[in-house]
Amino acid sequence: MAVGTHGESFMETDPPASHPARHGASEAPGPGLEGLAQVANKIRDAVESVIEGKPSVVRLALTVLLAEGHLLIEDVPGVGKTMLAKALARSVDCSVRRVQFTPDLLPSDITGVSAYNQELREFEFKPGPVFANIVVGDEINRASPKTQSALLECMEERQVTVDGTTYTLEPPFMVISTQNPVEMEGTYPLPEAQRDRFTARISMGYPDPAAELEMLETHGETSPLDRLTPVAHAADVRDLIEVVRRQHVSAAVRQYAIELVAATRGHPELRLGASPRATLHLVRAARAYAALDDRDYVVPDDLQDLAVPVLAHRLLPTAEAQVDRRRPEQVVADLVKRLPVPSHGK
Repeated sequence: MAVGTHGESFMETDPPASHPARHGASEAPGPGLEGLAQVANKIRDAVESVIEGKPSVVRLALTVLLAEGHLLIEDVPGVGKTMLAKALARSVDCSVRRVQFTPDLLPSDITGVSAYNQELREFEFKPGPVFANIVVGDEINRASPKTQSALLECMEERQVTVDGTTYTLEPPFMVISTQNPVEMEGTYPLPEAQRDRFTARISMGYPDPAAELEMLETHGETSPLDRLTPVAHAADVRDLIEVVRRQHVSAAVRQYAIELVAATRGHPELRLGASPRATLHLVRAARAYAALDDRDYVVPDDLQDLAVPVLAHRLLPTAEAQVDRRRPEQVVADLVKRLPVPSHGK
C-alpha cells in the first residue's frame, strides 16, 4: 500500500493476469527486477562517489537513463552540472561523446557532414559526435537555436538525416545537456520543441556544508572522476530498459497521469501546458522510478515525485504569473496537491 501526498491510501487495483495480487508483502520481485536493482545500485554508487550529497539528483538521472529519455541539467555555474553528466557517462562502458556548445557551433558539427573522398571519388559521410550511446552537451543554451535544433530528430526518433540519407543511432542513446539560467550572459532560451524532448530537468543546487567539506577532501589532490571506472556495459543498460518496459501501470494510474498533465493545459497561470509527449515521458519515467524501488508496478506516488522535474520545464507562465513571480514548478506542485489521488476500488 502506498500513501499519496494527501494522506490517502492507494492499493493497486489492476494487476495483470499473469501476476497474483500484489497486496501481500511476501511476493518477491522477479529475477529481471533483481538484476536491475543490482546493476542500478552499482551505477548509482559510482556516480555518488563523484557527486557528494545529492542522492535524489543522482536517482533522477538514473531514472531518465532507464526510461530511454534525455536529461537537462540547469543551474548556476560551478555546482557540478558537467561533473554529474560526465560521471553518469563514465559509469557505463559505452561510447561517450562530449560537445561544447558555443555561438559559432554549426548543426553539421553535431550531426556530421558528407565530405568528398578523393581516392574513392565519391562523397563519404563523416559521423558527428551525436553517434554515441551517451552524448554530453555542455552549456547547450550558448549555441544558436539553429544549432540546438540539430538535436531534435535524434532525440525523438533516434536517427539522423544528412543530405537525404537517414542513419540510425544505436541504443542505448541518451543526451545529457547542461545549461545556465537564461538570465546569464550569452545564453539563448531553448525553443519549446527542444525542451519538450527532454524527459526531465533537474537543478543541482548548492551542497550542504558537510557535503562541501567532503568535496574539499575528496577533490583536493585529484578529481574522483579520474578514478571512476565503468561498472556496467551498454548491453546491461539495454537489458535494464527492457525490464523497465515491462513494468505494470494500472488503468487508474494511467488515468491519473492524463489528468495531471491535462490540468496544466487549462491552468489560468500557464499560457502553454504540457504536451501528450509529456504524458508519455511521465509514465515512462514512473516505470523506471518504480523499478529502482524494487517494485514491478507503478503507484501514484511515483507520478507525484516526478511531476515537477518531468513537466515544469515544458510549461510557459503567463505574463501575470511572471509578474507575481509564480514559477511553473510551483504551479505543478499545487496541481499535485489539489488533484485527487486514485484509491482502491476506483
